[in-house]
Amino acid sequence: MSLTRRVFVVDDHAVTRKGYVFLIGEEPGLEVCGEAESAEHALATLPDDCDVVVTDVSMDGMNGVELVKSLQAARPELPVLVVSMHDESLYAERVLKAGARGYLMKSEAGDQIVEAVRRVLRGGTYVSPSMAEAIVRQFSGGAAATPETGVDALSDRELEALEHLGRGLKTSEIARAMVVSPNTVESYRARIKKKLGLASGGDLTRYAIRHAQERGLM
Repeated sequence: MSLTRRVFVVDDHAVTRKGYVFLIGEEPGLEVCGEAESAEHALATLPDDCDVVVTDVSMDGMNGVELVKSLQAARPELPVLVVSMHDESLYAERVLKAGARGYLMKSEAGDQIVEAVRRVLRGGTYVSPSMAEAIVRQFSGGAAATPETGVDALSDRELEALEHLGRGLKTSEIARAMVVSPNTVESYRARIKKKLGLASGGDLTRYAIRHAQERGLM
């Protein structure tokens, strides 16, 4: 009898989550062992016999990158596949550095999610061909690393704060979404301005809105 591998799905959009559950559940040798609408819920209910976690990036409270880090600390042998609406040029490297085994854009998930799940279960890494080439170029040839600029220079939490700001959230609303204090959000704003070379809060807001529009976050 073939071994059935168990998949746990995390996404705060119920329709998307149920879609993944259906696609994975239809595949021979795969079954969904649970689902969660938040990273916190996932950490509280994840079964011990889970074989792989599929998670979104953008969620209220703890985001997907932080979930990957938490799972790496608690269960480093458990592979995580990130499926996100964000362009891979922005988030793929971040989630791989955090410990994820793969990154798949939601626009491709309907066709590729089962293949991606199976690949990480085999011990491989799943990224698009173009992203794989970019990673190889980055680490080959002995070229000196170039300083990070723009949003690449932001920490994961700073980037999350920038995206919330670009969606029009106020400081208190960002604090609730990220489960931090308003003072912490103000610290994020100050560090973002410094790293992006922005002179004022207005400049930061305009940059955040433009970023959100370009990334389709609004």
